[in-house]
Amino acid sequence: MSETTTETLQYRFDGPEDAPILVLGPSLGTSWHMWDRQIPELTQHWRVFRFDLPGHGGAPAHSATAVTELSDRLLATLDGLGVQRFGYAGCSIGGAIGADLALRHPHRVASLALVAASPRFGSADEFRQRGVVVRTNGLEPMARTAPERWFTPGFAATQPAIVEWAVQMVRTTDPGCYIAACEALAVFDIRGELGRITVPTLVLVGAEDRVTGPGDARTLVAGIPDARLALVPGASHLAPVEQPGAVTDLLLTHFSTAWQDTLAAIPVPPSAPQLSTPVLPIAEITAATPQPDAGTTGRADPYEPGMKVRREVLGDAHVDRTMAASDDFTDEFQELVTRYAWGEVWTREGLDRRTRSCVTLTALVTSGHLESLAAHVRAALRNGLTPAEIKEVLMQTAVYCGVPAASAAFSIAQTVIQEETTPRP
Repeated sequence: MSETTTETLQYRFDGPEDAPILVLGPSLGTSWHMWDRQIPELTQHWRVFRFDLPGHGGAPAHSATAVTELSDRLLATLDGLGVQRFGYAGCSIGGAIGADLALRHPHRVASLALVAASPRFGSADEFRQRGVVVRTNGLEPMARTAPERWFTPGFAATQPAIVEWAVQMVRTTDPGCYIAACEALAVFDIRGELGRITVPTLVLVGAEDRVTGPGDARTLVAGIPDARLALVPGASHLAPVEQPGAVTDLLLTHFSTAWQDTLAAIPVPPSAPQLSTPVLPIAEITAATPQPDAGTTGRADPYEPGMKVRREVLGDAHVDRTMAASDDFTDEFQELVTRYAWGEVWTREGLDRRTRSCVTLTALVTSGHLESLAAHVRAALRNGLTPAEIKEVLMQTAVYCGVPAASAAFSIAQTVIQEETTPRP
């Protein structure tokens, strides 16, 4: 056994040095230790490589805000170790990393297991709001709610020591790296790309997972050619911790049978649970993405980039409500706002989004347009401003824009901040 830290990802090897490599990826808020109970069995056949996400498990806090960036760091680490081809099993965000590797580097992945994974993890608003809570309150709210997200009630009640051990993994995570990982999950969406995954794939999910449950698993299986589904009874999101024996047997079965080029001689455990294949072929239809219209100016149409930024800053829910309320009378105005305010100005590189939020809050108070202030206080939190920094912006407006305007702004901002920074059940 050996442990080390590289400039890319913190990692650990277990198992015989001459065995094929099996990579295990962790879930958000955990460390490589979430796989501890699989190691004794897996290392009989593979040299197991485990890694920590940035800022997790004591790893250096070099945050990454995209799943592709995490995948690139993992490959850079493996390249430095001379590892070219490997099997991969990942849980939750670790599964997202595995799916991204299978899409962008299929020649590197011999076989894939996606555990408690999804082609899109909830909504972007959900993960960005989680980031706001952590930025304001630290990781304690996430630690307190982890048991109900990760484990079935029965397991949480009867295994308090294991639950507390898992919760401590959250408490020791770097908050900035946790927020960055939330941002990575907020923008992760491969629903239209599942058909390009050609790696032999097992999709494994706890039957009682309420985070990325059987519905998400079936979406993966329906979209990935020849993928197989394994449902683990009596398990929630952290199935490898809650039902270690069943998960280990399923991984042994999958990697022993699917990884034919290097592992054909490994016997399948007779006690391994059976894999199931979907009986209903579900076709996923993806509309072709329209190409930007350069028009006669030679410039790309800023509408699509503007809509992307508008959703990232204001949130999908807010934008969806606004667009749903639009009609023939206001459609063109909404298009103008998206194209020019968001596509031309908010996309400029001269100021970061935090600074643009400060400017916007000040401008709204100064002009008396407080009807838009709540949305932009919410946006400011999503853009990384803390409640204390928003308070300072409004204190400054009180001096230069007048106490009555600032007083009304404080009232609106106070309500929004209380709503956004209070952990949701």
